[in-house]
Amino acid sequence: MRPRRHSTLFRLLAVLFTLSLVAAACGGEDDDDDAGGGAQDGELQAGPGFDGTTIKVGVLTPLSGPVADPIGLPLTAGGDVYWQRVNAEGGIAGQYPVEQVKEDTQYDIAQTKAKYTQIKNDVALFSQLLGTPPTQAVLVDLKADDIVASPASLESAWVREPNLLPVGSTYEIQFINAATYLIEERDFADKPICMVAIEGAYGDSGLQGLEFAAEQLDFEIAVTARYASGAQDFTAQVQQLRNANCAAVFLTSLPSETGRIIGTAAQAGFTPQWVGQSPTWVSALAASQVGPVLQRSFLWASEGVQWGDESVPGMKQMLEDVQKYKPDQQPDPYFVFGYVQALTVHALLEQAVENGDLSREGILEAVTQVEVDYQGLLGGYEYGPAEERSPSRQSTIFSVDPAVPGSLKSLTQVESDAAKAFEFD
Repeated sequence: MRPRRHSTLFRLLAVLFTLSLVAAACGGEDDDDDAGGGAQDGELQAGPGFDGTTIKVGVLTPLSGPVADPIGLPLTAGGDVYWQRVNAEGGIAGQYPVEQVKEDTQYDIAQTKAKYTQIKNDVALFSQLLGTPPTQAVLVDLKADDIVASPASLESAWVREPNLLPVGSTYEIQFINAATYLIEERDFADKPICMVAIEGAYGDSGLQGLEFAAEQLDFEIAVTARYASGAQDFTAQVQQLRNANCAAVFLTSLPSETGRIIGTAAQAGFTPQWVGQSPTWVSALAASQVGPVLQRSFLWASEGVQWGDESVPGMKQMLEDVQKYKPDQQPDPYFVFGYVQALTVHALLEQAVENGDLSREGILEAVTQVEVDYQGLLGGYEYGPAEERSPSRQSTIFSVDPAVPGSLKSLTQVESDAAKAFEFD
């Protein structure tokens, strides 16, 4: 009887051992599926820019040169303040601090490509990439290297690029909503509407938005005046607009050009209603020689809320962060964009950590899954696979008013039927 009991016991142990192996194998497969193939034994799948403790993110932005003071520096400061708070709370998922690796592009394509190559192997992703031409310059490299970047640019082409994490609505939507506002709220339906824009993709986007608005709202663009990047004299363009008796002029320019264009027009006695999209503005314009003209006749088509509106949860949190980490910060829309851009990248990294995978492939996968709560600082952006993304169709129209913080007063928010009809290729 004793040998028979031993034999039964051995068979039982063998069955249990076999079952444990099967269970372990099945459990391992389920864990891999849940983590997107990244997590092993509860550990994060690592990749460039993550050493198991700290997540490094790249910043390619103009820290010197003509674009630095008006845009690059406040944009970067917004990200700095946001990441300081996140790191004070422990970092991503409360345990992985974020370190920014910053390089100065001087808003130059060659510099952008060189600095990209210099740091690409040291970062998990690029949390800030300022400008349409710089983003175009490295997009092929981002795809080849399987790296994600968040462009500080509202170019509509970014919506369908899987390696990009766009933030905010687009240039086209801004002008579609602004044209709707002028026609439906300001009685411009039967008045000549015109356009002046820089040559290149940025200017093309503004023009495309106004052309789409013209189709949807049944008006014609009387004149389109273009100018080359770096232009200093806008006499010819202003004369074109004046000859067409333009009642409203939509403006796609950089801030330094905005002042020159509107100043040249004012000297010629030409005072239309100017409508600029988000990159046309910098706070210093309010105190410049053209400040009085801007107060009378400039509308800024952008997105978001007025600085200081603490009824908006995101603004309240941002102001608390500014007070704690950068109390000398002046109201600036580019600071807000940099802050929101960091918030978006934060959400992406949280998703990647939740998936258990901070490799480049894992971050690319997380881009298709991320959801972002902008807490009222921007309109909602539906992320997901690139072919399914849908940016906000909401814009805010601001006027220039030195009595309010940052000299930009929110007049109204517009989410027009025309903007909802715009499709992204």
